[in-house]
Amino acid sequence: MRRITRIATVGIASAALALSATACGGKKSSDASSSSSSETKSASAAIAYDVGGRGDQSFNDAAYAGLEKAQKDLKIKTAEAEPTEGESEADKVQRLTELARKGNNPVIGVGFSYAPAIKKVAAKFPNTTFGIIDDTSQTDKNIANLVFNEEQGSYLAGVAAAKASKSGTVGFIGGVEVPLIKKFQAGFEQGVKDTNPNAKVLSAYLTQPPDFSGFAKPDLGKAAAKGQLDGGADVIYAAAGLAGSGAIEAASTAGKWAIGVDSDQYNQPGLAKYKDHILTSVTKDVSLAVYDLIKSVKDGKPESGEVRYGLDKNGVALADSNPQYKAMADVTAAVEKAKADIIAKKITVKTAP
Repeated sequence: MRRITRIATVGIASAALALSATACGGKKSSDASSSSSSETKSASAAIAYDVGGRGDQSFNDAAYAGLEKAQKDLKIKTAEAEPTEGESEADKVQRLTELARKGNNPVIGVGFSYAPAIKKVAAKFPNTTFGIIDDTSQTDKNIANLVFNEEQGSYLAGVAAAKASKSGTVGFIGGVEVPLIKKFQAGFEQGVKDTNPNAKVLSAYLTQPPDFSGFAKPDLGKAAAKGQLDGGADVIYAAAGLAGSGAIEAASTAGKWAIGVDSDQYNQPGLAKYKDHILTSVTKDVSLAVYDLIKSVKDGKPESGEVRYGLDKNGVALADSNPQYKAMADVTAAVEKAKADIIAKKITVKTAP
């Protein structure tokens, strides 16, 4: 989840994206370093958040978790910059330029929406490494493209949903209809159908580009989930960043299952009141990707080009934090078999519906 999907303290989470954009709402940019300036000699890393910003319990929070870990483990300074509502590409360029000018290295854009801006700014700062999460369209020798096989994790979610459903109807909610989120949809639908060919999947998107508010507004996710619940769905998977929290609330209130995204949302403090109805979550280890890139720069061997995280490296996974999920032997067995088959290339997961 644009991303996909909000990404949470990573745990949290694609999608946001945004996204991954996989994942809204705007705050002013802020430098979190205790002392960042163009003269700063000590190592410092920075991230620029996607739609929704830090606190989305999903995509952005997962990125922050990686930054936080790097700060503690690598003893570096850090800086963060928040998005603003309805911002332009020029705003992103200015934000990234400011972070790079202050000496931060690497500078990481959380979500595919940063791709064009990173391409422009990276050319102006050839000695700075730039990371872009969920995008491979913009490349250069000082750009690291941190990407995930979201469709693989979503396939496992589809298997779990089909096995856990009693009605035979499940739902998928995407924040914004972009190629990244369609990967989540494709994998989920395939997993459901491969497990139960007679199952029905209700799929919906909250907004269409260039309107990316579908990653930021919980009320939209809640309304969409209610519609699917009324249509008979008893398991709902939302790849919609912050908006996904609304879908989780709706499913919980109805006494049905929700499947989280990007972070292990069962463990997110902001969703604690709904946790008993969060069956599982499709996690993207955005935290690891952020940490690895920062460490590579600190070690003097900066990552560059495509850096991919899939099931084979636990870059995507299905969380098992909910004891109720772990107690479902038939569900967990089916998920483990599907995981093994994907890794062994016995199952090829689609990346488009």
